[in-house]
Amino acid sequence: MMIILKNYIRFLFLAFGIFTTVPVFAQEGWVEASPASQAYHANRFKNTTPPYGLVKVKAMIAGIKATGGDSDIYFRVLSPKNYQSLSLPEKFTYHMIHPEVSSQNCDVPTPILEENLKIFGTLPDTFDEANWSERQLNFLISNRDSVLALISESVNRSKKVGLNYKTAIEHINGWEIIPLLIKTYKIDHKDHDILTVLIQLMKKNDYQPFMTSASYVKLYGNNSTYTSFINHNQANEDLIISRAEAFYNGRKK
Repeated sequence: MMIILKNYIRFLFLAFGIFTTVPVFAQEGWVEASPASQAYHANRFKNTTPPYGLVKVKAMIAGIKATGGDSDIYFRVLSPKNYQSLSLPEKFTYHMIHPEVSSQNCDVPTPILEENLKIFGTLPDTFDEANWSERQLNFLISNRDSVLALISESVNRSKKVGLNYKTAIEHINGWEIIPLLIKTYKIDHKDHDILTVLIQLMKKNDYQPFMTSASYVKLYGNNSTYTSFINHNQANEDLIISRAEAFYNGRKK
């Protein structure tokens, strides 16, 4: 439940617009983000839909009835019988497209300006007003190798890494997938959240060349926030990739 609470707190930060990295208010209202920034923002929240038993899984999800919880938190959980009837790949599809914990919120987050020019230290929330349950998070950990294999298969096919995949990789500490992440990023160099995953993997594994860097202090130091970032430029991109490659090469030995 601590993981669920942590994710919910992260959601509240977004919901209440706690964006201290850059000023976003003008005297008469919000400063509107540029079209490029808005387009990039929308792309950041795109998830990947796995194909494994998709029709079957969607039909089961459609039959789920929500149950109430505390503080406007609701649960939409597949019954144990139906859940156990799914194969492992079908369970993977279920978890990737259906978070079991939902919350209600009416506040609109303030925009992040020039979002397309930033490399964030933290991924955005994976689902709109929802999170994976403890059961779902445990599935990812318990089936780590299979989850990484299914994600790799999907990424190699689509050449994209959805936000749900990124979050899953971070959660299970999927450092083995670093070469694929770098290869995918280099296709067009546009999905800077792939760099965020590389950063998170180095942080999760206490990789000292990163942990002692100026980038770490800016992203995770005492003055950092949930939306702290470093500027996207060629130098920072190259540095993140070279550090991630060195971390991977040292870890795989």
